[in-house]
Amino acid sequence: NSSESHNCAKSILTSDRLQIVVTLSEFFNETWEAANCANCLKNNSEGLTNSTVEFLDLFNKSLTCFEHNLQGQTFYLSPNNYTEVCKNCNESYKMLNDLYNNLQRMNRQGGESGHSAHLCIDVEDAMNITRKLWSRTFNCSVPCSDTVPVIAVSSFILFLPIVFYLSSFLHSKQKKRILILPKRIQSNASLVNIQEKCS
Repeated sequence: NSSESHNCAKSILTSDRLQIVVTLSEFFNETWEAANCANCLKNNSEGLTNSTVEFLDLFNKSLTCFEHNLQGQTFYLSPNNYTEVCKNCNESYKMLNDLYNNLQRMNRQGGESGHSAHLCIDVEDAMNITRKLWSRTFNCSVPCSDTVPVIAVSSFILFLPIVFYLSSFLHSKQKKRILILPKRIQSNASLVNIQEKCS
């Protein structure tokens, strides 16, 4: 009976004590939502968005570059000497990092997928893996171009109080304090004696 189909489905799904089908369905739906999987797909979920495909392609190129520059050298390199990897893979890593930052910016404005939240877990995990390899494993760091101006401004601000107090000390006139002793009034006892003599 079609009118009872909903009740029939409900009774079948919840027939066992654990309600395993319902539990699994809720688990997978919650995982899908928590991982923001929809953000990697086009609006109608026909496939990956163009930006996700581009990101995964650059991610694979970066990992290939890492592997290519490490082949046959891992036994001869000290753990902290990965200069070849840093030098040869800098461009691919920079492109991947820039694309990731652009995807984050676009996603906040509701990018290709139409969902405005975090990036999907595949993209975030891929970037986390790459950054961990780049900074911790290979110890590669890109020097910050703002370092010199920041140090200069900080030093200037730190020395301002010293300059202020030093200049105020040097340019102030040190006046000697002259103590003026007040004239003392005669005591009351001597006044009483004078009055007695007058009377």
